[in-house]
Amino acid sequence: MSSNYRNFRNNVLWLILFLEAVFIVLFYFLFSDDDASRSSIFYPAFQDVNHMVIFGFGFFLTFLKRYGFSSTGFNLLIVVLGVQCSMLIEGLLVFLLQRENEDGLKRITKAVVSMTAVVISTGAVLGKTNPVQLILMTVVEIIVFHMSRWINNTFLQVPDNISMMHVCLFGAYFGLAVSSCFSEPSPRSEKNASTPTSDLLSMLGTLFLWVFWPSFNSVLAVNDKSKAIYNTYLALAVSAATAFVLSVLTTKDGKFTMTHIHSAVLAGGVTVGYAAHSIEYPWIAMILGLLASVITILGSYCVQRCLNPALKIHDSSGVHFTFGLPGVLGALAQVILLVIKNWNNLTRLGYLVTLHVGAFCVTISVALITGFVTG
Repeated sequence: MSSNYRNFRNNVLWLILFLEAVFIVLFYFLFSDDDASRSSIFYPAFQDVNHMVIFGFGFFLTFLKRYGFSSTGFNLLIVVLGVQCSMLIEGLLVFLLQRENEDGLKRITKAVVSMTAVVISTGAVLGKTNPVQLILMTVVEIIVFHMSRWINNTFLQVPDNISMMHVCLFGAYFGLAVSSCFSEPSPRSEKNASTPTSDLLSMLGTLFLWVFWPSFNSVLAVNDKSKAIYNTYLALAVSAATAFVLSVLTTKDGKFTMTHIHSAVLAGGVTVGYAAHSIEYPWIAMILGLLASVITILGSYCVQRCLNPALKIHDSSGVHFTFGLPGVLGALAQVILLVIKNWNNLTRLGYLVTLHVGAFCVTISVALITGFVTG
């Protein structure tokens, strides 16, 4: 065991040093003339998203008692490496496609937002992967996610800020595809066990995510940032209240189950992410928050009892019904809202619906195929 551990430690060392050397060289050629004084994003907004990814997801994944330090420590490691990789991929696309160069703060904000896909995928394979595998998964997923965004932007004409909101959907299904290649731990194994302390820290991460999710949905919005914040907060509030109600209704003793609440309170924010800036009436966001919480809690029963055993998928933190199903609901909601808004223009309506449905199908398909190959 000691010999294997030394080899493993050396692999991590050289992999990190190699990646950092590559990053520094490429940054020298791509970003030597960067001008950060023209930033269109305020630093507090970036800080909210950064706190969300580092603190929120770091503690969100501490529910397994044997992997508390792994979830927080490895989360920081893959985030700092993934942000650099994401900035490089974005810079390469700007250089190759001759796009307008973005300011430094917006570039790093988009990189942090894109890392949400990776940390969500990490939740599906937590406890089954080592740091080398997580680092390699991070690099591959960031590259593939930017490829998916490029396809949606170029061929399906999806706005850049909307394609970035596909991170939850992409991360959930990429993680599930990777997880399908790993064996499931024994139900009695300590790898599946949690403690009151680990559950409390995980709930603390959920609260961090809940508080900062309005900033996440609005930070890249071109217009109506205040409307995105407003709609996201209402959707989150309704999904949280509905989670408590459904938790009581779905338990035999009529008590709150923190597992349900842990999964469902964020569902509203995930669902309205695609259309938060364009929802005209607050009651629409509230209905979406309610439906998101319902599909999360009821979907957890179907996924855990029917789908996962049939497909032999072990979803460590339930990313499918926490982020995947609400993401699908948000995709359908965006299409329905688009139909209602353009009902009088039937000629253009079919074209718009086809583009939006195609974008979500491309995101899920790319995530599943490349996730399976990566696994």
